Amino acid sequence: MSVVSLLFLLLQENEPDNNNLTIMQEGKVMTSVSRSEHALDVFPLLDMDKYEQWVDMLDRKTYLEAQNARIGSSGQIVPGQNGHRLNRRKLLEQYYAYMYGTGSASIEAPWYPTYPKVDTELLAAIRVKPIGYYVTYFNSSNKNRSHNIALASKAIDSAVVFPGETFSFNEVVGMRTIDRGYKRAGVIVRGELSEGVGGGICQVSSTLFNAIDRAGLQIVKRYSHSRNVPYVLPGRDATVSWGGPDFVFENAYNQPILIRAYGSGGRMTVSIFSSELIEYKPRNVPSISNRLPEETKDSLHNPVSGD
Repeated sequence: MSVVSLLFLLLQENEPDNNNLTIMQEGKVMTSVSRSEHALDVFPLLDMDKYEQWVDMLDRKTYLEAQNARIGSSGQIVPGQNGHRLNRRKLLEQYYAYMYGTGSASIEAPWYPTYPKVDTELLAAIRVKPIGYYVTYFNSSNKNRSHNIALASKAIDSAVVFPGETFSFNEVVGMRTIDRGYKRAGVIVRGELSEGVGGGICQVSSTLFNAIDRAGLQIVKRYSHSRNVPYVLPGRDATVSWGGPDFVFENAYNQPILIRAYGSGGRMTVSIFSSELIEYKPRNVPSISNRLPEETKDSLHNPVSGD
């Protein structure tokens, strides 16, 4: 070991335990690291694999996702919000200054702004021309199922799909769990009526499928239930489950499209909009009767409408 390396190690050993580099964000400690944690035996080399793992962790903790503009409950446009992401280049400069210096250091996590993909101007331009619409009906007295329909509808409402992009129902809605607010309701499992968390969301995906089909958009993935469901015509459903079947479509048009979805009061409605400049070819999709679907009984004599 060289004399320089030995001196470096002696400096680290003689440093107090609290001589760390502390990363702050808005007054909160995000993480801290000491020189000895990333130092190699051969000075001035550092263990950059450990550094990259540390930075990845810090990036996850400090990342703030930009929020797209959306349409509020009263029809007004709610502006988007900027986000931010860790500035890795600037952090590396500050990291080197600390590692090859002495004493402790405390810095504010450096970041750069990120911007919403959908801003107010774009949303205003693509909400003007209706190109697809579909409505289905459900029993609003089935509280858990109605709750799940409303929750999944909110997840896809105001979604914008740009030309050439695909929309995945599972990716946009996310995992259906108790922690995320979903409740137990009727589902179809291997052709049998049962209960499961998130029962009812397939009515949302099926209504979306029919609206998208009417708008003439390209269907990439769509699967039917193992038995007919009462809220759409036979063969016009789109079953979904987390880690299983998904409903996916592609926007092959020349303009972005906007999804509006609302599930309340026994009506599940999906409308598709775009700008006046869109060139589209609608399809003829039959409507469902506005008669309330009959609920069936499962083996426990609980009313379920299927998923």
